Parts: sequence; structure tokens; C-alpha cells
Amino acid sequence: MQLLGILISLLAGGLLALLCDRYASAAASRWVSLASLLLATLLWLPLWPQATANASVWLVHTDAIWMQRFGIHILLATDAIGSILIGLTLLLGYIALLSAWGEIKHRVGLFYLNLLFTLAGVIGVFSAMDLFLFFVFWEVMLVPMFLIISIWGHENRRYAALKFFIYTQASSLLMLAAMLTLVLLHYQQTGLLTFSWFELTQTQTDGTVGWWLMLGFYVAFLVKLPGIPVHNWLPDAHTQAPTPGSILLAGILLKTGAYGLLRFVFPLFPEAAAGFAPVAITLGVISVLYAAKLAFAQTDLKRLIAYTSISHMGFVSLGIFAWNSISLQGTMMQMIAHGLSSAALFAIAGLLQQRLHSRDLQQMGGLWQLAPKLSAFTMLFSLAALGLPGLGNFVGEFVVLLGSFQAYPWATAVAALGMILAPVYALLILQKGFFGPPSELVKAGVADLSARELLMLGILAAGLVILGFWPNLILDLSTTPIQHLLASGG
Repeated sequence: MQLLGILISLLAGGLLALLCDRYASAAASRWVSLASLLLATLLWLPLWPQATANASVWLVHTDAIWMQRFGIHILLATDAIGSILIGLTLLLGYIALLSAWGEIKHRVGLFYLNLLFTLAGVIGVFSAMDLFLFFVFWEVMLVPMFLIISIWGHENRRYAALKFFIYTQASSLLMLAAMLTLVLLHYQQTGLLTFSWFELTQTQTDGTVGWWLMLGFYVAFLVKLPGIPVHNWLPDAHTQAPTPGSILLAGILLKTGAYGLLRFVFPLFPEAAAGFAPVAITLGVISVLYAAKLAFAQTDLKRLIAYTSISHMGFVSLGIFAWNSISLQGTMMQMIAHGLSSAALFAIAGLLQQRLHSRDLQQMGGLWQLAPKLSAFTMLFSLAALGLPGLGNFVGEFVVLLGSFQAYPWATAVAALGMILAPVYALLILQKGFFGPPSELVKAGVADLSARELLMLGILAAGLVILGFWPNLILDLSTTPIQHLLASGG
């Protein structure tokens, strides 16, 4: 019941935050949101020692009938992979909350309702093992994020929110059609009507039908990852979203696409996924290089960071479709490290926009002289983005490339060029924004980090350093479930 308790605490906390804003004060809604996050964390914490000590795959398994006629259950389960990603979601929930504390000034209760509902939707995606329930949570996380962008975003927020919604909703309908067809195919083969992942992995999905069904899932997850050529929504969404929205988008919503590829595509469609792997690998390599090229052509800081996310998630796609234990362990590390570093960079972009009222790197410069703490953190997270040894991103990218090289050596060699391009856009941020003489905009005065902002960035920095020096915290925990996935995915 732990997973159900986590979901209920977040959903109930969101509703209470809305009521507090309406009948008490905005400050009360913030504290209620923080309390609901704390309760969810307390419910999640026992999963960590279970994942460390338990050699079995599934740590928690809750099954209750929902719609018996259609074989739909409230089926929640998590292995170490899901538990790690739930932990990342809760951690970045705190970071988004701290960011929103000083930024969100109007309709505060409604904002926290959407923030906590987004977190609940993401955690539901990471724990739902009934495909219908998975789809419900997939939609639950999209709608509040659409509202976060469209209500609290910047100048072109409605355009960006609509673009985000159209891309994700259209691809979700593809997944729903493929899901229902898979369920009917399983019913034809076994006479059992069910949406259970555990049952559907036994469905025979070879042949042309399996290819089309696999593509339905793949496209939906590729849009959310995102990858070339369905990436176009992300730069606009990131640019126009408020800082907490960008943190959630980059830190955890993109990981739902990677998780979907990992959990569903190979286990449900092993033959079709293996046959499609060269195409997916090629698209992953293109994402790594093309998005890196687009990144260092940007002058809008948030847009630049958005393209770096597409590039880094290309490594995730590469690692998943290489489909061996080393590449999948690297994928897990890359997902966690990118979640921390991208959230930090978007938090910094938001702090600069609050101070300078601009995201344009051309109007910045000389920030190091006036805001040394902010500048030092920016340097650290920029170095993390370029894959500096000693930080988690380096471990993730290196292990992905190591595992992928075993299966696709030439594609991996080309993708490795991304680690050469990364320093270009990372150092571009520092050169244009923080060094040189102060610009006129900066001369007007830039405050350094407050205690709340120091705490927010310090937590993320500590996470990256810990992952860099003790990567086995993630690699060892993910070994057993990865072996299980490899066995189920053929």
C-alpha cells in the first residue's frame, strides 16, 4: 500500500493547497504542499533498504480490482528501477517547490495543485503495471503541466502550451490504440481479457502486427523523450514555462519517455524492437549530434539548455536499444544525472531571468564579478553537462557508450562526438554570461544567491558529486531488475 499512499498524499495535498489558498492564505498552501511531499517521502523511504537487501525483482506489489468486466486492475508495483525514479521525482518535487516559493505570486493554490498532480502522475507512470492505469497516469501528468505552462509561463506561453499538448496528446492516442489492440490480441490467443503487464508480456507479437503495435508505443515515448524528429515541442515549452515547470519537464517528465521505452517496448515486443533497434539507434545518434549543434547556435539561455536535454537524452535512446546489461545500467545513471543537472541549469536560468528580466545571453556578461556564488554553481553544472569526470553525467555517458559499443560500434563512435560538442555549448554559457566586462543590464545590479536558492542548488550539486564518486549506489541497485528486463525482452 506504500505506492498507493504516496499517490494519495500528493493528490490530497494538491486539493488541500487549493483550499488553503482560497480560504486561508497563499503561504498556507505552500506549507501544505511541502507537508504532502514530506509524507510521500516518508512512505517512499522504506523502499530504499528493501532495494538494497532484497534480491527479488519486485519490492512492492498492490493489486485491486477496478473494472472487472474489462480486466482492469489498480495494479501498482515497483522494482529498483521504479523506486530510484520515484526518489528522483520526489527530490525534484522539493526543488520545484523551492523554486516556486519565490517565483509564483498569483493563483498560488492552483499552481501547487497542478505541481503535486504532476508529481502524482509521474509516480503513477513509474509504478503502474496495468496498462490502462498507466495510460490514466500518463494523462494525469500531461494536463497539469499544460496548465502550468499556459497560466504561469512567459510571453508566448499559450502557444508553447498548446504545442506541448498537441504533440503529447496525439502520440498518446497512438499508444492507446496500440495498447487496446495488444489487449485484444492477447484475448484472442488466451481467452483472458487483461491489461496486466505481467500477462501481456506473454503475448505472441511477432510479425507485421507486432511491428505496428511496437511503433505505436515507440512514437509516444519518443515524443516525450524527446528525440529527433518529434522534438520540436520541447524548446518552446522550456522557454515559456515558469522555472518550476522547466525543472519538472527536464528533470522527470522526459524520463517517463525513457522509462516507457525501457519497461514496455522490448518486454512487450521483443522481436519487433530488436528488428527496429538499428533505426532507433540511428535516431538516437542524430539526436545527440544535431541537438548539440542547435544548442550552441542559441542565444536564449533556456532554449540552449532545452537543446542540450535533447542531446543528452539521445544517449538514453542509444543505451536502451543497445539492450545489454552495461548499456542499460548506463541509461539508468544518465537518466538520474541528467535529471539533476538539467533541473539545476533551468533553475539557474530562472534565477537569472528573475534578476535581469531577460534570457538573452547577448545581454549578459560579467556576472562572475557581481554574483560569485551563482556563477560558481553555474560553472559546476555546466561542467556536469559536458561530462566532467567526477560528476554523475560522465559516468552515465561513459557506461552507455561502453555498453553500446558492444552492439553498435560504429554508431557509438559517431555518438561519442557528442562529448566533444558538449564543451562548446557548456563553455558558451560561461563565456557569454559570466565572464568579460559587465553588460549594461548586469551593471544595474544582480543579487547573489539567497539561503533558499543556495539550498536548492546545493542539494543538486551534492547529488551529482555523490553519483560521480559512488556510482554503484545506482549501478548495483539496478542490476537485478535489468537482468529481469533483459530476460523478458528476449
